[in-house]
Amino acid sequence: MLIINIIASMNPESGGPCQGIRDMVSALKELSVVNNVVCCDSSKEEWIKKDSFLVHALGPGKFGYSYTARLQSWLEENLHRFDAVIVHGLWQWHVQATMRALKNLKSSCNLPPSTRHPPLFIMPHGMLDPWFQRDKSRRLKAIRNLIYWRFFERHAVNAADALLFTCAEELRLAGTTFGGYRPKREINIGYGIAEPPAFDCRMRDAFESKCPELGNNSYILFLARIHPKKGVDLLIRAYAEVVKNKPLTTPLSQLVIAGPGWDSSYGKQMRQLIDNANAEILSKNCKLKTENLPRIHTVGMLDGDSKWGAFYGCESFVLPSHQENFGIAVVEALACGKPVLISNKVNTWREIVAGNAGIVEEDTLEGTKQLLRSHLFDRNTQFLNNSYDSFEKHFKVDLVARKLLAAIKEARS
Repeated sequence: MLIINIIASMNPESGGPCQGIRDMVSALKELSVVNNVVCCDSSKEEWIKKDSFLVHALGPGKFGYSYTARLQSWLEENLHRFDAVIVHGLWQWHVQATMRALKNLKSSCNLPPSTRHPPLFIMPHGMLDPWFQRDKSRRLKAIRNLIYWRFFERHAVNAADALLFTCAEELRLAGTTFGGYRPKREINIGYGIAEPPAFDCRMRDAFESKCPELGNNSYILFLARIHPKKGVDLLIRAYAEVVKNKPLTTPLSQLVIAGPGWDSSYGKQMRQLIDNANAEILSKNCKLKTENLPRIHTVGMLDGDSKWGAFYGCESFVLPSHQENFGIAVVEALACGKPVLISNKVNTWREIVAGNAGIVEEDTLEGTKQLLRSHLFDRNTQFLNNSYDSFEKHFKVDLVARKLLAAIKEARS
């Protein structure tokens, strides 16, 4: 079987969907399924050259919409070769290019009927979440999406053979955002990651080289884009307040905030907030040794050994996000046997609670403080044995690959 995955960008910094594709391709290969990817990136980008599967990079995309004229023509010439089409994400040109190409294929007289209509699946990856329409900072984008939904995206969603969702909460929320949402079928296939590599000392060394000032101190890890949606400001303020209000009779865990985005306007604000928080912690506890003080460390994007070293070395993983469709980093932490401290806006929170693999609170300052207090109280030892079990039960990519293959075979039958 041959599948084509269509996505706006395969840039690792763009978030979870492209990493999900990379993990799924490997798992499906074990089931004798070959995957190609077509995206609107430039073929000169370094990450394109690193993938082991075939990526057709037709960009660079333009106008903040990932528009490239080559995409529709490429799809019209090639879609008939594939057994299934999976569109990842919404609100970008790749969705409309796919719909136009499929429409032209259906009316083509040059192809036999059996090859004209590969089944179409759309995987929204959380982009139908009502948060995007309700958040005050997105008012103009919400109006744009409403217009775009009415004239374009609604028709794509309702025309697809099925919508594929990463978890039950995403599926539930998708139907609450826009009027006229009438998909033919909704399938919760889940989402997963590959088994992480076993711990190696090189991982620890790689992470330590990225954050040498951490020393041998224990730490809580935040690893995500430095973006308002991720609740970074909540985490910094909550950490400073918890430390300020707790007697430091014993050394407390440090906080490591890692990810791309520090050079953005928001990232620069967060650096200043961190500097102020660290100064406040130091001034309040000036009698203690500096190396024993809780403090916040900043690190850029981690990948490869440095990323896995960060996961394996942390005590807990924290993500107080305001909206998170799945949270690949959450699952990566579970796969490394680490408890997770998350908000109830991370859509996989129900699975975390069911598996007793971490703590869930509101995405507020008080909720984030409670996450940290819970960690400081017992270092989450009660969750340690459940973290990996939860990963195996809910989030292993081979389980998801089998569900996806079953959905495709059913659509083709």
